[in-house]
Amino acid sequence: MANQLDEMTGPILEEGKDVNVIAKQIPVKVGWGSAFFQVLVWLPILPGLILLIFGIVKLETLWPLCIIGGLLILFGLGTGAWWISMKIKAGIYLRQLEQKIQHNASQIDNYLENRVVILKNLAQLVSKAVKLDKETYIGISQARSGHFSDTERNEVQAQAEKVAANINIQLERYPELKAHQEIQDAIQQNSYLQREITAAREIYNDTVFQWNRDIQIWPKYMIVAAKNGYTTRIPFIASKEVKEAARGTFFDE
Repeated sequence: MANQLDEMTGPILEEGKDVNVIAKQIPVKVGWGSAFFQVLVWLPILPGLILLIFGIVKLETLWPLCIIGGLLILFGLGTGAWWISMKIKAGIYLRQLEQKIQHNASQIDNYLENRVVILKNLAQLVSKAVKLDKETYIGISQARSGHFSDTERNEVQAQAEKVAANINIQLERYPELKAHQEIQDAIQQNSYLQREITAAREIYNDTVFQWNRDIQIWPKYMIVAAKNGYTTRIPFIASKEVKEAARGTFFDE
């Protein structure tokens, strides 16, 4: 049998392929099978009760039915209690995981907040020597500090990247500004915060992946997630400007 994927003969995609994160929250849904499963765990109780009643009515001749009925009832109560325990544990786990996501998101927010402050200070320092364009100040005002939703967090990051790019353009035009000690310190702090945000994003995205994976595990997590109206979460997304810059040419021949 020939190889299904042959890297020597192709076909190949010479133009390459770009990928994007789909910013869509998908609600967890379960069907009739999950409802049937939840009934099934309690189902032995019903025939157990029927057998127990018949056995009691004619105890002299059908007393074995009492034993069988009693065992079925105990079995049904056991499976039902097991399922309730599983749902409680699943609910606790998902709530804890949700808190972990919030903690990781808060870490990104803290670094973003610090970066916004640094960029504001850097813009003020640079503007004392050269006139920054209006777009830079608009970007700074939009890159407000605070704690954000998933969408806002990506928008603030994108605005911060725009501000940093505009300031870098001015620093390239006027390289003597980099010799200013305060500007040097601000540039280093901005670079440090960029790395910290990247690391925090990786941790956040890992936890989001864990959430998106676990809420699809049937039966316990998926059923609990559907009951509570949980949805998948959107990982941190690179801005359009960052992706375009990554495709650029950094070294001239």
